[in-house]
Amino acid sequence: VERAVELGYSALAITDECSLAGIVRAHTEAKKHGLKLLVGAFFRLVNADGSPAVSFIAIARNREGYGNLCELVTLARTRTSKGAYLLTRRDLDAPEGDYAHLRGLPDCTIIFTPDYCAPADRLDAQAAWITSTFAGRAWIGLTLLYRAMDDMHRAAVMQAAAANHLRVVATGHVLMHVRSRKPLHDVLSAIRLRKPVPECGYQLTPNAEQHLRSRLRLSNIYPHRLLTESLHIANLSRFSLDELRYEYPDEVVPQGTSPRDYLRDETYIGAHRRFPKGIPAPVQAQIEHELALISEMQYEPYFLTVYDIVRFARANRILCQGRGSAANSAVCYCLGITEVDPARGNLLFERFISKERGEPPDIDVDFEHQRREEVIQYLYTKYGRTRAALAAAVATYRPRSALRESGKALGVDPAIVDMVAKAHHWFDGKADLLKRFAESGVDTESELTQRWANMATQLLGFPRHLSQHSGGFVLARGKLSRLVPIEN
Repeated sequence: VERAVELGYSALAITDECSLAGIVRAHTEAKKHGLKLLVGAFFRLVNADGSPAVSFIAIARNREGYGNLCELVTLARTRTSKGAYLLTRRDLDAPEGDYAHLRGLPDCTIIFTPDYCAPADRLDAQAAWITSTFAGRAWIGLTLLYRAMDDMHRAAVMQAAAANHLRVVATGHVLMHVRSRKPLHDVLSAIRLRKPVPECGYQLTPNAEQHLRSRLRLSNIYPHRLLTESLHIANLSRFSLDELRYEYPDEVVPQGTSPRDYLRDETYIGAHRRFPKGIPAPVQAQIEHELALISEMQYEPYFLTVYDIVRFARANRILCQGRGSAANSAVCYCLGITEVDPARGNLLFERFISKERGEPPDIDVDFEHQRREEVIQYLYTKYGRTRAALAAAVATYRPRSALRESGKALGVDPAIVDMVAKAHHWFDGKADLLKRFAESGVDTESELTQRWANMATQLLGFPRHLSQHSGGFVLARGKLSRLVPIEN
């Protein structure tokens, strides 16, 4: 995002393959720099026999398009093993059942991404399918990366576009922000392919052109009208992640009452249970102060959702305990979520909820490890699989994993990789890498060691894979897969 701003781009599309995992961080940075962000994803469709069928990019035009994009990713990811996805043409041109509304992927802009120098008959058939499936919302992308047969590829794309009434747009298939990241991209490709860089051959990108190129450079490569089409596509997208609003489930509030009244009633029922001899005046004042702020911020459903979960755990004798800043809340104490008595200390509720911060409260509840699965299944049973899911966590490269993976990719002897990796500690930072090399008896002046250290240093903090949070849940009032993609 920062590089796009430096180059004077007016918009940037983030289109990870069958994933929206990177758009939140991109959205945050784009807002900071005033850059328009297009939310999309790239998909490879396969035939019934598993052979490649067609590839395209889908970009959400509005909130409805974003929901459709999330559902398509969910469909593709949940029907196969973790880390893979599966989509066929039928999923877009004739979907059935619960996914029938995804026919043609409404409210999304489609950019067909043809294979480089694909046979003319196959290219024409793919373009014809794109035209019929996404009528009026499809373009064909032309990617020129200074490869040997760019002229042939350009001619084939133009011919297929003319024959199938598709507009052509310039695309970059960008994989890095600057060209100097090419060595690191090769290492990441080797890690993904599970073989050393020298053995990857043509599976690596042939040059470093897949970076964000300057507008002047692009104008010297592509016809002006193809660049103009990219601006037209950007203008068609009006969606922003700021439009997403979380809606709490309704089940936590009995029919005929409001969240505000029910939270107040349950809080005072709990308060009388906590203080059987009468609620102390300071505690009552604190409760009223908290309930007023909770009502103003409309957080009642959140408190009631956590209250429902804790009540289930206690009813089934599952040990649980609220912790963190929630301990500053008299309401949480009265509801039985925490055990910090407000009558015995000076609570600072604004540490927990602040109108100035404008952020939802964070109530952390620990459940005994042996019975945590019972709580998880309770949530799935209560809300259903379409409205509840465990949160994902992004695992990043730490010193040992960065050293092991980059060392293998560069062809370093496995025994040396193991020795150096074991010498590192989880708390080591970038400055400690070469120090650990020397301590392991490795020549820090050799070219291979320098390259290894450089690649490992660049890898630190990079996303490695998506993992499953140990107990963090996302619950929704409606279909969760229209708010965020769900994976296995």
